[in-house]
Amino acid sequence: MEKLESLLKEQLNRELIQMVISNPRSGQSSSKIKLRPVLLKGELRFQTEQKIGPKVFHENWRAEDLISQILDWMEKSFRQLQLESQSVSATVLISKKGKVTVKKKQQRGCLKQGQLEHNRKKRYILEEGKPIPFLVDLGVMTAEGRVVHAKYDKFRQINRFLEFIEDVRAELPQDREITILDFGCGKSYLTFAMYEYFHKLHHMDVRIIGLDLKEDVIENCNQLSRKYGYEKLAFQMGDVADYKTSGQVDMVVTLHACDTATDYALYQAVTWGARVILSVPCCQHELNGQLENEILQPVLKYGLLKERMAALITDGLRAELLSQQGYETQILEFIDMEHTPKNILIRAIKRGQTGTGNPESYRACADFLHVSGTLERLLGQKDSTPGHGHPECSRRETQQG
Repeated sequence: MEKLESLLKEQLNRELIQMVISNPRSGQSSSKIKLRPVLLKGELRFQTEQKIGPKVFHENWRAEDLISQILDWMEKSFRQLQLESQSVSATVLISKKGKVTVKKKQQRGCLKQGQLEHNRKKRYILEEGKPIPFLVDLGVMTAEGRVVHAKYDKFRQINRFLEFIEDVRAELPQDREITILDFGCGKSYLTFAMYEYFHKLHHMDVRIIGLDLKEDVIENCNQLSRKYGYEKLAFQMGDVADYKTSGQVDMVVTLHACDTATDYALYQAVTWGARVILSVPCCQHELNGQLENEILQPVLKYGLLKERMAALITDGLRAELLSQQGYETQILEFIDMEHTPKNILIRAIKRGQTGTGNPESYRACADFLHVSGTLERLLGQKDSTPGHGHPECSRRETQQG
């Protein structure tokens, strides 16, 4: 492994473009690991992306720690490593007998820039420099297409959301009108962005319905939709728990619907057989009041830790329930923690009628923690009184401007 260690010490720097570790040995849960350099608060780190089952895990490393980890991966778990930097292209192969072969060649000319967070201009789906009417009216862009400095995080968040849409676009029907329901649409930055993405950028036949509880918000959004000529984008007043539709629903979006409103939105999506679900939950209070475990009491006695654990457990159990309903479910990071702690996105894609989740394992976990959530009761067709969350945050927090 000395040749590999020498290569890593030489190449884990700002000139690295990407690295892919692949060809797993038998019994490995991950098929490959991707790696790229990033700048975090001005310091160089290396971000790994690893998919294990339906979940994707990201981790940021210092160079010295990552070298030790890569050597361990290559010794025990994988047989191939490919590396690209500004100056070098390299391939590392490990035979069944453990022989390490390193093939390296110099790059000709200047390759593409490395993927550092702050040393390049990011190419967004909705491009900077081109005025987009709804972003101008919502105060994110100037009339010349320049992103307003105070709204740049919002612009970045909108494009991050569209990246998730990009990943699932192929899962939606391409030969007919698709219907998307957006629960708790608020001021509708993301609702307008979805319509712009599907209708304007990809010329797909899409109908989007935004639902919110506030009459003035709905009226304003409908006026804007008419102004832009968005014929199949409409907004309605309504509560997620009571909303009814007789038509096909292809995708359900619910971002920062408060507390159990998320559960009702997920239940509606499952009931309609929606092909895609995108949900960023908010204010998960329900399980916080139930969570109880003698073994975990040294941790749960601290209110802040209990609140955070309850939120994570709530979303984990929601994801497992969706898996039991035939969805391939992932929990992903929506935006960086520095912008908001409410950054978990549940992405679920319908794969069939047979679920991959384990009901027995779910039950054991829920019983261990003494919790029972609204989505569990709804899917179990048990009696449940609709819960609409807290009025002050029942609409999407990301849209507060």
